[in-house]
Amino acid sequence: MDFVFGIGYEDDIGKAKATLARIMSEDDRIHSDPEPLIVVSELADSSVNFAVRAWVDSGDYWGVYFDTTEKVKLVFDKEGISIPFS
Repeated sequence: MDFVFGIGYEDDIGKAKATLARIMSEDDRIHSDPEPLIVVSELADSSVNFAVRAWVDSGDYWGVYFDTTEKVKLVFDKEGISIPFS
């Protein structure tokens, strides 16, 4: 499955990448082999975008997709990592 998560230009790329890796590792439905790919994919107008690719069983796809999207927002808020909205 593929995700795109954006952070603000003022945010720490290393911290965001480590946070995304931690979120991926905490969900047992996400395969560790191959490990999730987390890379900066774009320097957009208002955000630095990460592409995140994780491997899951097909039956877990939507549950992981929705749970991960929500968890990234909650954890980014807690860690002080902004998600641009414009």
